[in-house]
Amino acid sequence: MLKRLPITFWATVFVAVVCLSLLAIDGWRSLNARGELLAASERATANLARSMAQHADDTITAADTVLLDIVERIESDGGLAPDAVSQQRLHRLMVAQVARLPQLNGLFVYDDAGRWVVNSRPVMNLAYNNADREYFEYHRTHSDSGPHIGVPVVSRSTGKWILPVSRRLKRPDGSFAGVALATIELDYFDRFYRSLDVGQRGAVALLHKEGTMLVRRPFDENRVGVSIVNTPIYRQFSASRQDGGGSFRSTQDGELRLNSYRVLERYPLFVTAALSRDEVLEGWRRDTLLHSFGVLLLALLLGLFGKRLIQQMELRLQAEQELLQARDALESLNRTLEKLALQDGLTGLANRRQFDVTLGKEFARAGRDGSELAFIMLDVDCFKQYNDLYGHSAGDDCLRAISKTIRAQTPKRPGDLAARYGGEEVGVLLPQTGVAGAQAVAERIRKAIEELRIPHAGGPAGVVTVSAGVAALVPQPGSGPSAATALVEAADQALYAAKAAGRNRVHCAA
Repeated sequence: MLKRLPITFWATVFVAVVCLSLLAIDGWRSLNARGELLAASERATANLARSMAQHADDTITAADTVLLDIVERIESDGGLAPDAVSQQRLHRLMVAQVARLPQLNGLFVYDDAGRWVVNSRPVMNLAYNNADREYFEYHRTHSDSGPHIGVPVVSRSTGKWILPVSRRLKRPDGSFAGVALATIELDYFDRFYRSLDVGQRGAVALLHKEGTMLVRRPFDENRVGVSIVNTPIYRQFSASRQDGGGSFRSTQDGELRLNSYRVLERYPLFVTAALSRDEVLEGWRRDTLLHSFGVLLLALLLGLFGKRLIQQMELRLQAEQELLQARDALESLNRTLEKLALQDGLTGLANRRQFDVTLGKEFARAGRDGSELAFIMLDVDCFKQYNDLYGHSAGDDCLRAISKTIRAQTPKRPGDLAARYGGEEVGVLLPQTGVAGAQAVAERIRKAIEELRIPHAGGPAGVVTVSAGVAALVPQPGSGPSAATALVEAADQALYAAKAAGRNRVHCAA
């Protein structure tokens, strides 16, 4: 069935497949580029989170190292010394450490009642009390001596947002003696975060593991210290408490971002770095739109060109089909003309030309085969009188009826031929037939014509009859045209003998 489909069908399929392939390949390339871009962005956020975690860890570690030194000095000296000399020495140490570390906002020591004992300010103001702070309450109720990262607060001495890092002071008996505090300005983290390239709509943040926002870019002091426990990113983080990431929609601005978060190794904090998904894909969308438009235009042009080409093919095939039809019609016409050229127009029998050609062929074949060839010459009796009595039109009708009867009674073997020999004479050629067989055929024809009962007032029988002469011979190999003529002449002589004997009879040549 496929082989019978026209070439235009396959051409249409080919053009359609090429166009669809172009669109499919471009679509696959665009989707693949999108996936690679998102994967690269996720790697970028992961690397960024790793850098932020290292920065936060180093920042807090430096502050905690100073605190640890202060705690060891105080505890090794037997506690908080009330004398002014010890306080001045500790004060100078704190001032030097704050000057050395840019992330430090200040260093402070509080007694067990929360009163300021010593700090890093150039002029020590001991009028404040910090017993109400979260970190103070934490150390008062917890005996561990490790560092504690408190919630961000506004400094009473500077009015700035700070991140408190504190350690517990102990008396020799292990009881609570106060708190050593190092404060880090949130602006220190904000300056670092502003140096990171996260685009126009990206975000980075430092968060407490317990679900508190410490600092975020873009910075908003109204969000400092706010709980984030109900946000999607914290819910995912709290499920494992390990590094991870994903796509989350921000609860603050509704932006969908690619997030990566990383846990600090030594402190109960984690950082998150996020890039806006729409911002990441803006360039991809622009490139995809332009590229897809170009490919679509190319496919459209290819389709139009293919359609035009197929139309030309259809026109050519149509022209070829019309030429084939014209050729077939011409061949049919030629066959008709050839048939007409070999056929008598009045009787429908073979004409004299066809008879002569067939006689020559069959005579030569009989000579080669050594077989007999018979010939019957038929003539309508008193046909001139018939025309005179009934007119030439009736004579033509009479000849057509007689010819039809002769054709019906003539054998239908290859080589058998009934032909109008001339006027009212009809010849019947019978290959591989002797005199007896030809005589039987001639007699059958004579009787059939007589039984037509065509009225003929000028004829002896009162109806149209025919006389027939029969001749047969075995041609000799190499016999010329004269021998074939002799066969015809013998039959013609027998015909004359039949007419001389009274007509409406068959006579055989001697």
